Amino acid sequence: MIIRQSQHFMSGYNGIVDAETYPEMLMDFGILMLDTGDEFVDRQPKERAFLLINGAVELEWDGSKAIIERGSCFDEAPSCLHVPSGVSVTLRGRKPHTELSVHRTENDQSFQPILFRPQDCQIREVGTGTMKEMATRTVRTVFDKSSRPQSNLVLGETVNLPGRWSGYPPHYHPQPEIYLYKFNPEKGFGYAELGDEVYKVKSNDVTLMTDGVSHPQVAAPGYVMYYLWVIRHLEGLPYTGPIFAPEHLWLNDKDATIWPDR
Repeated sequence: MIIRQSQHFMSGYNGIVDAETYPEMLMDFGILMLDTGDEFVDRQPKERAFLLINGAVELEWDGSKAIIERGSCFDEAPSCLHVPSGVSVTLRGRKPHTELSVHRTENDQSFQPILFRPQDCQIREVGTGTMKEMATRTVRTVFDKSSRPQSNLVLGETVNLPGRWSGYPPHYHPQPEIYLYKFNPEKGFGYAELGDEVYKVKSNDVTLMTDGVSHPQVAAPGYVMYYLWVIRHLEGLPYTGPIFAPEHLWLNDKDATIWPDR
């Protein structure tokens, strides 16, 4: 399904998904907007991740303190604070219109808080050398099961060049997933397939994937599409990678003939 944003996010915490309203998602998701000097304290008894989309923020947690900045989610890798239940986090805005994504989920496991910096992200160019580069995109994984085995989340971002596809060949997985979209220029748009349904997506729209629906995406020509993604592991069934639709798996072959050169 799609959750559309009819206006810009307001100052403070903007809740979008919560596990009570959307129990099938098993997680909470929202956007925190801070101006210079604003303060937000999070003591939720859940595993949490705070990813900086743009701006600057001072973080304080568990006796530690740091300032992180980001000029553009399109051009720069993210910083993200990841903490277990029981750790209080204070966030203070250091620039106007600072924007963070906030992720929460139930998790009784204990692990060390960590501040992921841009250099800690796994950055891959996916799709190169296949399909005449029509599905080439940049994927930034902040953390997954291999780097945070006690976590119940997988968190990352994708930057989709104009006119190109991502999540392609069409793939699916049983674990629930959330996408948040942004476009450059901001008036841009793209299309998101959720199973047999197709939605036009714009900046700040959110899509929810459940029940193993396939979810390829495409950006309109002229517009760069960014989307933040978060996956919730299932008990006994953690996310370890996508399952490609078998009828389209041939597209991953570097020698596949797509169309003749002209």
